[in-house]
This record gives sequence, structure tokens and C-alpha cells, in this order.
Amino acid sequence: MLKPQFLAATAASALALAVAAPAAAQTNPPAPGGQEQPGDANTTPPPGTTSASGQEQSDQGSISGPNDPQGTPEETMSTGDIVVTAQGRAQALADVPVAVSVVNAANLERTGATDIRQITQVAPSLLVSSTGNEANGSARLRGIGTVGDNPGLESSVAVFVDGVYRSRSGVGLNELGDIERVEVLRGPQGTLFGRNASAGIISIVSKAPDLNRLSGGVQAEYGNYDYYRLAGNINVPLGDTLAGRIDAVYVKRDGFLYDVTNDRRVNDRDRLFARGQLLFQPDDALTVRLIADYTKREEACCGAVYINGSVAPANRNLTNPALNPIVRVLQDLDPQRYGQQPFTDPFSRRIYVNQGRSYDGETEDYGFSGQIDYDFGFGTLTSITGYRVYDNFQGSDTDYGPVDILYRAANENGGARRFETFSQELRLQGTAFDDRLDWLVGAYYANEDLTVKDNLRFGTQYGRFATCRLVQAFGFPGSFYAPGAAACLSPTGRAVLSNQVPGVPSPFGAGGAAIVGAFDRLATVNDRGTTTDRYEQNSENYAFFTHNIFEITEGLNFTIGARYTREVKTFDALFGNDNTACPAQQAALRPFLGTPLAAAATGLINLACQGNSTSELNGVAISDRRKESEFTGTAILSYKITPDLLVYGSVARGYKAGGFNLDRSALKAPVEGVGTASVRTTFADFGGAQALVGRLQFDEEINTAFEVGAKYSTGSFSLNVAAFRQEFDNFQLNTFNGSVFLVQNVNSCGTDLNGADRDTAPFVPNAAATGACDPDEVRPGVISQGFEVEASLSPVRNVTVNAGLTYADTFFRNDLVGGESGAPLDPALLRLPGDNLSNAPEIVTTTSLTWTPPLGDTGLSGLFYVDQRTTSDYNTGSDLFPQKEQDGFTLVNARIGIRGPDSRWSIEAWAQNLFDVDYTQVAFNSPFQAVGTGPVAPTSPLAGTFPLAQYPGGTQIFSAFLAEPRTYGLTGRFRF
Repeated sequence: MLKPQFLAATAASALALAVAAPAAAQTNPPAPGGQEQPGDANTTPPPGTTSASGQEQSDQGSISGPNDPQGTPEETMSTGDIVVTAQGRAQALADVPVAVSVVNAANLERTGATDIRQITQVAPSLLVSSTGNEANGSARLRGIGTVGDNPGLESSVAVFVDGVYRSRSGVGLNELGDIERVEVLRGPQGTLFGRNASAGIISIVSKAPDLNRLSGGVQAEYGNYDYYRLAGNINVPLGDTLAGRIDAVYVKRDGFLYDVTNDRRVNDRDRLFARGQLLFQPDDALTVRLIADYTKREEACCGAVYINGSVAPANRNLTNPALNPIVRVLQDLDPQRYGQQPFTDPFSRRIYVNQGRSYDGETEDYGFSGQIDYDFGFGTLTSITGYRVYDNFQGSDTDYGPVDILYRAANENGGARRFETFSQELRLQGTAFDDRLDWLVGAYYANEDLTVKDNLRFGTQYGRFATCRLVQAFGFPGSFYAPGAAACLSPTGRAVLSNQVPGVPSPFGAGGAAIVGAFDRLATVNDRGTTTDRYEQNSENYAFFTHNIFEITEGLNFTIGARYTREVKTFDALFGNDNTACPAQQAALRPFLGTPLAAAATGLINLACQGNSTSELNGVAISDRRKESEFTGTAILSYKITPDLLVYGSVARGYKAGGFNLDRSALKAPVEGVGTASVRTTFADFGGAQALVGRLQFDEEINTAFEVGAKYSTGSFSLNVAAFRQEFDNFQLNTFNGSVFLVQNVNSCGTDLNGADRDTAPFVPNAAATGACDPDEVRPGVISQGFEVEASLSPVRNVTVNAGLTYADTFFRNDLVGGESGAPLDPALLRLPGDNLSNAPEIVTTTSLTWTPPLGDTGLSGLFYVDQRTTSDYNTGSDLFPQKEQDGFTLVNARIGIRGPDSRWSIEAWAQNLFDVDYTQVAFNSPFQAVGTGPVAPTSPLAGTFPLAQYPGGTQIFSAFLAEPRTYGLTGRFRF
């Protein structure tokens, strides 16, 4: 629901749209004919050169060079002066018929952005979130993105740094160093950049060496949570044709979460970043830029808290032990720590990590790249070569609560992933027919080795927790329930259930003794599970692309681009597991799966074999291979009605590769076929794990996009608007159902399924088999449509107002099916049909105000800066359970300071999330923490006022990764 403060902020933003804009960025101006000069995309001109409109430019570095953009002529420049490379050429932003936001060094500095997550404050169509590991960070544009918990899924929004593709968008959560600009391109991409992307691209351009002068700078920051950040750079000309540059950053900060059990902080910062560059330019024809960078992080990340009705009303009864038996079990198993009320206030940011468990982790991210530009006269050849390594491991107390249920060890075998990528891009670009054709042809090759290692294990209290959970689920009398006993059964309960009390029949009949034995066996599943699972994937990608701009008549251009991509992925996995209780449980209980005791037997097997944790897989290897080829492209018709007004329309087709779910839980369920003649429990029943490897595959994601827009720029005012519609085939959805991760392609059926895809009555008894569709009737299942507005006004010198508005109706269609075959949607996704996607607010507004007044005749100047981002309500969980709803909110950042003559020094005070707004990044099903998982009956106390269709999840309780609280501090800069 829209809150009063949201409505007020939206109204203010709408008013400000008359005076607002995307942030400015500049590079060298385009050469005559629109052709990019060698090195233009990644170099900054010296002071005194001119922009496309003839205005003088000055240095745009955030901490280097005496000419800080704050208070200089750039404050009043229109978007006609902003030069970007969104189409592979240096062009004025106002002339680019593409929806692109540009954030320059000055705006990054003012809003306090040091990674891509903070760019969202000034880019309304962008949202970035992270979950159990910051390597899993996910970027979304226009409501579309990829949940990053499974490294087998590539990002719908690709990240490039200095032209080199980064394997997953989470790497953009590292320190970025000194940045010249960030370009955020919305919609399908693939005819300009090396790597294809289905939803958009974030292109980060770092500050390049300068051949003309010695310069440098240092920056020191200190803030609350004992935060400090030290950064510096130096640029050194090494003769007339060679220059070098070094940037370095070190960050340290206490964690935002307090671990009560171990008296330590979690979600801290400890980061080191360094980048060295060489620029060689012997003549006007040749430019060579070499870059090497290194990042190291040693941090404890990422803790989560239980959530209650203060986060979403649907949680209000779930954490009440009198109403929810799973909460009662947790409290009984750890009365001391649950007595400290971890359910009371999630935003107290108190967590309870079990002793011997931690969120400690380490990340190394490094690589080398070289860009060579050579002008042959008829065209310019650009070569970009990149080699990257991203190495990360992260431990976790994976149940996120005081009871020791599930964990990953904090070592290189726990939650570890390594990306090793080589890429090579070639582009040849020039003009023809008296510059009426601007042509570009290119080729791309990438080879990536991905290694994932895991050691997810049951905790030391898992067996007792699992048995207590079942005792509650079966509804036994309270006298049977004994949380202090190994199998959670009192002596009375054990005697009755096993038919040892004369005249008192067991609820399990003649099978009572076997069922009690299964309880005892389940109680032994402590500190068992994965020893080391190892997944290896090689991805080989090559592509050919072209992007051509035809000038039909003066002002009327037609752009046509095409791409052919060939992708081959090879998959291998080797499993290690010591959970011997699982196969023993399957063997002992299999005879009961066709009897009235099937439900009890299934529950006992499922809990012993969660996620295919079984020694049956110990030493087992599987492998697979998939190939795919796709043609994608774009067509744009644009017309410059006046020198100040551009209108355009486009259609594009984007593509993201399919792949493998790197999670053994997707191979099979612990029990399949209950109630049929073909009950199967073990991998041997299926012919071995290799026979099931096809279940790990998911298909490529295709986006067909339509867009119309207009760009107006004159003097100090600019206005950009765009309307769009995107249709996604085979949308790749990754969701956690409380037990395992599900990866499924989502499409829609052209035939009415009459509600069968919602898995509500009367379909629940056979939910997994309902909602099938004729493959010929399958159509796109996800739609993103809406409009965007970005505007700017500099009414007087030293004052700039920027704003943006994005309305994105991003939703699942009705009648959903699970892929191209028309198979039924997974029952865990019953909430999806007809609802909005997760982390996809319909309305986002951003505004910012910058005022840099001179302070008399002293040569000093002031800085006053404030920005806001207002977001409407959205759901943070990919299964869209109402317990994961997040109300709309407004974030405000502010900065005030004083600067010396020529901005050689500055002192600033700042605050981010100024009003300390509490909100969640992502809410999720607390692992294994449910007694029943079906929808709550309307008569249940848990249902409250929520009807059946809006209250799925049964007794499941929920956790969340919180967003950052208010931070504040001081910054000092010195430049020469």
C-alpha cells in the first residue's frame, strides 16, 4: 500500500521532473562523422578542450586534478554536452536513441557511491540487492534481474568494467576506485558489447591516465560503525607518449549486525583495492591502454534476522509459539537464547550465531586487460583482451537462528566459487558514403571455467529438531512430546507408538515399531551431510555482431544491428557425503510408502535426506553438455525533429544463455511417486545419478522488447522520456522453497488453465501434475512494461536539480507453465500467476539538488547536496509469499562541505539513509523451519484475517537480509 510519506515524496518528485535529469558524464568529443577517436571511450581530455557543443570541459576525476566539476561550467551543461559510448561510438547523449542513464564522477562522489548498489540512488530504473553472499549480488533493470544465489545462472543485467565483461553482477559490489562514469543501458544488448544480455548493461569506465600533467589526490573518510576509508591516486606522464596511473582504496568498518552469542559484529567491511594503468599514444593513429587490478575482501557476511508482523502483516501470528508449533520447537530446544526474543524486533539487528559457526569469508578478484585502438584511415580497429579471476568462499550459520540446524564451514570448501575467464573482443568501425553510414562489425570470444565447492552439513541439533518437528506435525498428544529426548519422544509416547502398551493401539498400527525406529535413526543425523561437492562448468562462447547507423535524410536515421551467438557449456560434478542415515531410512521405510503410513514414512525420509544429502552419492560423478545458438538484434528509427528534439522507436531481441543448476538437490526428491505403483526413493531406482543429470538443465532466456522515446535538450534544460514493453520467453527463475533451491523456466499457456497453475483446491492433492499446457500454446510468461522520465535543469549558475521517474509494471502472466514443454509449474510457485515480479516496485522516483555557492571573494566555495529515492511497495521473495512484502519507503542522502581555491582541498560532512529507514533487501523461508508447508486453512489461528489464497506457506517462518542503517561521517580530500 502507498504510505503518506511515499505519496508526498512522489508528488514532490513529479513536480521536480520539470527541473531534473540524469547525471552528466564526459569523454572526448566524437570526431567528424561521429566516429570515435582512438581511446575516446576511456580517456579524459585535458583542460581547455571542447565538448560537442563547444563548451569548455575540465577534469572529471573524483579525487584527482585541481578542476573539480563541482561549481565549474559542467554544473550548467545540458545533456547535449554529455558524451557517451552507449552505441560503441562517442556520441552526445541527447543524440543517442537508446534508454541510458549516465552517472559521472561528481555524482558518484556526492551520493557516496563506491559500488554499483549505491548508484540506485540516482538511477531510478536500477535496483541492486544481495543475499547470503555478496558474490550473489543481483542487479535489476525495469524490474528484471536474476536471483544470484546459484552461480550457474548468468545475470540478466551484465556488468562491464572498462569494456571487459564480469561474470556475475555481484562483482560490482566490490570497490570501484576512481571512476569516470557509469552508463546504465536498459533493454536487450548484444550488437555493441562483447557479451549479450537480456535485460540491460551496467558499463563502468574508470579514470584513465593523462599524458599531459602530473596529478594526484588523497581522500580520507571516517564515520559511525568505526568506518574509515582511505583512497589515493597518482597520474604520472612518462614522456610525451606514455603515462601511468595508480589508484588504491582501503576500507574498514564494523558490522551492522551484532552476534549476541559470540559478542562480535557481522556484515562488516575489510577491503583492499588497487589498480595500475599504462596509456601509450605514440601518434594520432594508435592508442594502447593496459590495466591490472586486484581486490581482496576478508569479511563476515551475510547474517539474517527473523522477521515478524513489523515487517509484513502476514507474519504477525507466525512467530507466536502459542499458535505456531515450529516456534515452540525452536524455543524448547534453546530456551536461553530464544528467551532473548530473536523474533521481537528484527531491526535491533541482533543475531544468534551458533558457537563454532561463522559468516567469515574471503574474496580475491583480479585481472588484466588491454585495449588497443588503431586508425587505419578507412576505419578504427578496437581490440579488448581480458583475463579475470574471481575467487570467493563464505561460511554461514545457514539456518540463521539459535538452534544449530544447518551450516557451511568457513573455509575454501564451504560455499566456494571460482570464475576464471578469458575474453577477446574485436571491433572495426568507420564511415562510408560521405559519412551517411556509420558502420561497425565485431567478433567476441570468451572461455570461462567455473568451479563451485560446497560442504553444506546438518548441524549438531538437527536430529532432535527434525524429530520434534515431526512430533508436532503428526499432532501427537502433548505427553508424547519430549524436546529433551534424543528422538523428541517421551517414554510414554515411545511405548504407545511402538505398540508396547497393552490395550492402547499405536496410531501407526502394526508399523509402529518400524516408525519409532525411523525416529531414532533420524535423531542421529547430526553433523552429517556434504564432505565436499565439487561442480565444474566450462562455458565457451563466440559471437559475431554488427551495428550500423544509416542517415536516410538529414535528421532521419535508421539503425540496424544483428548478432549470432554460439554457446557450449560442459558440466561435471563429483559428490562427497557421509549421511549414512539417509539410505538406511529409505530402505527401512520403503515398504510403508504404499500403505496408510505413507505420509509418516515420507516425512521421515524427507527430513533424513533433505536436498539429496545421502551417502549414496559419495564418490559419484555426473556430467553433461549443452549447446545453443541464437540470432538476436535491434532496429531503431530515429528523427531529429529540431536540433534540440530527438524522437525514436525501436524493437530488439535479447538473449541470456541457458545452463545448469549447480545444486544436487535438483536431481530428484527423496521420495517420488507416492501413491503410485512406481514409488522411487534411491538414485539406483532411476538408474543412477547420471540418468537424472538432465534435470539440472534450464533453457535460454529470450527478451523481445519494444520502445519509443524522445530526448529534448537545450541550454541548461533537458528532458528524456521512454515507454517500453518487454516480453520474456523462458524467464529463468531461481527460488528457495524452505528446503532446496528451484531453478525453473517460466512461460505462459495460451489456453486457460482454469486456475490449475495456482495449485489451490481442488488441485492441491495432485498439485505437481496440474497445469500442463500443449507446447504449441506456450508463450512468454513475464512482461515488463511502463515508462521512464529523466530531466535536468540548472536555473542559475552553481545550482542543478536532477530527477527521474520509472513506472514499471513487471508481472507474471496468468496460466503459467514451467518451460517450453508446457510442463506444470512447481507447486511452490503457486503465488506467481498474475502477480508482480519480486524486487520490482511499480514506481520509483529519484531527485537530487546540488548547490555550490562561492563564499565571498575568498576563493572558497560551499557544497550543499541532497538526493532521495522513493520506492513503492514490492515483494522481496521470488515465490511472492505475502510474508515477504516490503512497504514503500524513501531514502535520503545528504552532503555539506567547504572547498578551497580551485577545489584543491575539501572537507565534507555526509549522511546516507539520513532518516534511518528500516527495510529488507530480501526475505526468504527460514531453512527447514516449518511444520506444515501447505496453505493455512481459513479456520486456523495462523490464518488470521488472511484468506486462503493470500496465506501460503503453512507454519513456515521467515528470515530476511536487512538493508543498511543510517551511516554518517566526515570526508577530507586533497588534490594536486
